[in-house]
Amino acid sequence: MYNLFDAKNAGLILERLESITPNHKAKWGKMEAAQMLAHCSNALDTPFGPDRKQGFMGKLFGKMAKKSSLSPVPFKQNLPTDPGFVVKDARNFENEKKRLDAAIKKFVSGGPNGITCKKHPFFGDFTSNDWSFLMHKHLDHHFGQFGA
Repeated sequence: MYNLFDAKNAGLILERLESITPNHKAKWGKMEAAQMLAHCSNALDTPFGPDRKQGFMGKLFGKMAKKSSLSPVPFKQNLPTDPGFVVKDARNFENEKKRLDAAIKKFVSGGPNGITCKKHPFFGDFTSNDWSFLMHKHLDHHFGQFGA
């Protein structure tokens, strides 16, 4: 089950991260490996920030989408990305890999009490366990996208 607070699950995620190289190509989507790493780091920063306002589309569809996002069914390929998390510019692979490694470790070491943001910008109210589930599922999705 997806749970980034679990040390064993986090260790497996970090092993998968370590296996990713700049030469990995996406099985779908437009991102290069370094952009994917930056995208994942940006997402992992969200639960540590202040609550963000839920946008209009989130208010309309957030509850329905939250249910499917927090289900064990993997994300579909090519789902739309919140524009605030799209990474289009070129990134330094090694810097982004280190940044993501640090972000994962920060998330794990902070545990449920480390989460400061109680609202997801699209889904709305979020518990620490919701964040843990979603962040693990998100990393699993993108690491799979790059064959890791």
